[in-house]
Amino acid sequence: MALAPTAICLLCAASLTSNLLLYANAQPVSAAALLLQLASLLGIGWQLWRRPGTINLRPQELAERMLQVQEAERQRLSRELHDDIGQSLTAARLQLEGLQRRAPEALQSRCRALRDTLDETLSSVRDVSALLNPRQLTSLGLEASLRAHLLRTLDNSGVGWSLECRQRLGGIGDEMAMAAFRITQEAVTNVLRHAKARNLLVNLARTAEGLRVTIQDDGVGFVPVDDPAAIGQRGMAGMQERAAALQGHLRVTSQPGHGTRIEAVLPWPPRRDPRAATGSGHD
Repeated sequence: MALAPTAICLLCAASLTSNLLLYANAQPVSAAALLLQLASLLGIGWQLWRRPGTINLRPQELAERMLQVQEAERQRLSRELHDDIGQSLTAARLQLEGLQRRAPEALQSRCRALRDTLDETLSSVRDVSALLNPRQLTSLGLEASLRAHLLRTLDNSGVGWSLECRQRLGGIGDEMAMAAFRITQEAVTNVLRHAKARNLLVNLARTAEGLRVTIQDDGVGFVPVDDPAAIGQRGMAGMQERAAALQGHLRVTSQPGHGTRIEAVLPWPPRRDPRAATGSGHD
């Protein structure tokens, strides 16, 4: 298929050359020249016919590439926060402790206040680094990583939460685990920013169709739209893009005053179909 454009260009060049030679010698057009021109026209027509299909694939390919670039950038920022800024703050705290031991009593309260500020800043940097790049996904798995994220994010928020997972989630690929984590992460962020919810339920389940992630709250709700990106709902659009990148789907059910339910289904890769169909219980 990659050779088709080159072959068509060669046919067109040969057809043009033959026509010029015939014209220069004042000779009539031969049957071979006509066949060559016909082949060139058919090649151009075939290429034009294939072009719309190629263009239709570009938006999804672009979305997948953007997600890959986004994850790479998040990992880079996470490393810079953890390795550079985090280490600098740790060094500053150690230096402050040394100064505090030699400082007079009149300055002890200020040293303690500065130490508390450094501790809070260092904790915030670590939290942001963990949000940008959840390293524990590989070591702890999806369920434990989500539980740690919910505990860290919703602590002191006033939102009661529960994470349900009645099946083992071993064997889930990195891309699927990351998509499930990011979708839940964005949904929880929306709950804190907009929903004014009192309760949040996250459910993970293995099904024959794929991994199902459900996030439900009892907040103020809203009116879902088909194209959230068109009205500036980048969080919702991002969740849809992550599900679509794995050939899955995301369904949002909500109405004002009746909370919101987000359900994402991420299908198993083809090689996992037989196992997923028979192993909806424990692995």
